[in-house]
Amino acid sequence: MAEQGHIQHAIDYIELSVTDMAKSKRFYEAAFDWKFNDYGPAYAGIQKQGGEAGGLRLEPEVSPGGPLVILYSNDLATTITKVREAGGRITKEPFEFPGGRRFHYADPSGNELAVWSDK
Repeated sequence: MAEQGHIQHAIDYIELSVTDMAKSKRFYEAAFDWKFNDYGPAYAGIQKQGGEAGGLRLEPEVSPGGPLVILYSNDLATTITKVREAGGRITKEPFEFPGGRRFHYADPSGNELAVWSDK
């Protein structure tokens, strides 16, 4: 039997490589209100209700590509403003797709993620 809160075959945890832990934590705190569990200078767990959703892992460099992590927003316009103000770089301006709108951004370490909304 799986632990409570874990779903068979569902995405359970995401790790992002970052080149500057303090700067990355400030970015995600400012842009998305994320909170962290610190496990030393090279790793910070991303808090969620009842546990962790993933972590930031310190690496000497970040390689582009790989799976695209997509976050959800109730208000895309406010989220894109917060991402810009926190120091994120918009890599794809908001666009429509079946079911909603989304944009892509790069965090201070160069990781590309996306944010979508059905509103």
